Amino acid sequence: MAACRRVQRLLLLIFISGWIGSAHGGKSNTENVADNAERGKNVAGEGKAVALDGASLVRRSGGWKLAEEAACREDVSRICPKHSWNNNLAVLECLQDRKDETEIAADCNHLLWNYKFNLTTDPKFESVAVEVCKTTISGIKECAAEERGKGYLVSCLVDHRTNISEYQCNQYITKMTSIIFSDYRLICGFMDKCKDDINKLHCGSVNTGEKDLHSQGEVIGCLEKGLVSEAEEQPGQYTIKEECKKAIMRVAELSSDDFHLDRHLYFACREDREHFCENTPAGEGKVYKCLFNHKFEDSMSDKCKDALSTRQKLIAQDYKVSYSLAKACKPDLRKYRCNMDTAMPRAREAKLSYLLLCLEAAVHRGQTVSGECQGEMLDYRRMLMEDYSLSPEIVLHCRGEIDTHCSGLHHKGRTLHCLMRVSRDKGILEGHCQKALQTLIQETDPGADYRIDRALNEACESVIQTACKHIRNGDPMILSCLMEHLYTDKMVEDCEHRLLELQYFISRDWKLDPLLYKKCQNDAARICHTHGWNETSEFMPPGAVFSCLYRHAYRTEMQGRRLSRDCKTEVQRILHQRALDVKLDPELQQRCMTDLGKWCSEKTESGQELECLQDHLDDLVSGCRDVVGNLTELESEDIQIEALLIRACEPVIQSYCHEVADNQIDTGDLMECLVANKHQKEMNEKCAVGVTHFQLVQMKDFRFSYKFKMACKEDVLKLCPNIKK
Repeated sequence: MAACRRVQRLLLLIFISGWIGSAHGGKSNTENVADNAERGKNVAGEGKAVALDGASLVRRSGGWKLAEEAACREDVSRICPKHSWNNNLAVLECLQDRKDETEIAADCNHLLWNYKFNLTTDPKFESVAVEVCKTTISGIKECAAEERGKGYLVSCLVDHRTNISEYQCNQYITKMTSIIFSDYRLICGFMDKCKDDINKLHCGSVNTGEKDLHSQGEVIGCLEKGLVSEAEEQPGQYTIKEECKKAIMRVAELSSDDFHLDRHLYFACREDREHFCENTPAGEGKVYKCLFNHKFEDSMSDKCKDALSTRQKLIAQDYKVSYSLAKACKPDLRKYRCNMDTAMPRAREAKLSYLLLCLEAAVHRGQTVSGECQGEMLDYRRMLMEDYSLSPEIVLHCRGEIDTHCSGLHHKGRTLHCLMRVSRDKGILEGHCQKALQTLIQETDPGADYRIDRALNEACESVIQTACKHIRNGDPMILSCLMEHLYTDKMVEDCEHRLLELQYFISRDWKLDPLLYKKCQNDAARICHTHGWNETSEFMPPGAVFSCLYRHAYRTEMQGRRLSRDCKTEVQRILHQRALDVKLDPELQQRCMTDLGKWCSEKTESGQELECLQDHLDDLVSGCRDVVGNLTELESEDIQIEALLIRACEPVIQSYCHEVADNQIDTGDLMECLVANKHQKEMNEKCAVGVTHFQLVQMKDFRFSYKFKMACKEDVLKLCPNIKK
């Protein structure tokens, strides 16, 4: 690949020199070399031998014009503006960037090929680079140390072109790159590394001059699709050789700053760029980002969507294929050693998912990640949530679910939410598809900013504008606010579904709730022994940390190891939310799946499933009975965990129980007050049924009456040894 990069540099130098010469109204040294590189004899078969003899061409007289060659004269006059005819480089750019429907003669195609080939192989071009980039070379020690006369210098400048501040040098290298990338055969070493793969994948001809210039970018595009299919383990996919894979990714990386260099995407999206991104300047990956943002617009062409998806999938495999992300996050990646894990294969370390997880972990720990990097991360997290096909693990493991339940919903995250719904409804905790979905939610971290989830954002926009308008846009409290309004008049059906689908996965990893993680990470390390659990782990059971936290949330000082006040507040908030839907409690769903099906299959309204399990407490299997018993014991101390019951009883609480309801520590007083005022006129049927249910449940176990438990616990344990502690 080093040799390939060197050739690319040479091309850039030639173009830049031509540009410099034309900018001064004259002809530069490089332009003279370029003029002489391809005299008119280089046509069709006769020109093939001559093309390889750059020295003989250079000796020819100056003043040769591409526009005056018989092979191209007609095409140039028909396609290119007259003011460009005297500049060979401008003519070349005009012809190779022409519209798809505009054909040029085969002899002209071949002449252009030989012209560019000689530009990339003439050793005189390095001397031009030395002249144009003198200051830059002295400032880049790697380039200054390169051996001269072998094309290595130009290659080095191309590799470091993002660090070039000299205007003329930068322009020169940029031009040279655009020439080289116009034809995969000009990228030094690329054809040698990928020739077999090109043939095996039927990606195109490898013979000089046989194919139209437009089609050469298609070869790399075809190889990129082959690489993506391999990652997704598509049926019948071909395994590309490792050296060709590296060459493909290197070309994608080198073209990351300017979309003109990705010839396949450039031609596929040229009209879409004019429509959506006309005012977006080229360079620094800005056009790519603009096109990504419009990918799901109805007026976006299918061929452009396809090309954009392929490039996004390459970014998922190696984040450096995104110029803006790699540049913005480079200091933070080094600071937090995200790309220095010697125990991990380089291929995995380069994945976008690894970058996101590493830097998100730093943010969760309260460490500083630059605003520019966080902005880029937000864009790519949203991108992954919008398009499930960018995650090869989901494509691989969720094919059956997509075909059966979620086909045709690709746009704007709808397929992903459909998969989340299927997984939630099935309650399969160990399936490969659910694991892939859980991993994606960890990578994208929508709990930190709901806007990452476009499907949720659009479904809940009206609720956010009314019920949560007091919260700053993008604040993680928005999700908590939406949960507080679940099953209220302000909630809309679509928002309810999208919210529960997402919360199902957030509830299975405590780090995905940023408020809980921030307030409880020290408590978790102290009480639940989660040292080193700041990063993602495949071994921690779903919900295990939160289960540990809530078991310590209501301990007395005598019982020891209590949660801090801030952490307890967050644990109570989560418990209130989970009481709305048993599927938001991973431990309860896992242990009670059989009993829910056996006893509570007809209890489909919110809150009914837990009440049903409490009613059948003695019939439950031991594991389920323990979980339901622990939750019921917590309710006896803090009935406000039962959010739906509290909503139903709001009139009675406001009239008769507001003093005890405002107490930070409940200890059963609120339920005692509700029981005492059960016959008041403010008591509605729903509240009365809930209070009666709780009275009946209290009779099943002495632990379910907090005051009785605290007053009589020692006597019960001494006089009734068979009673469970």
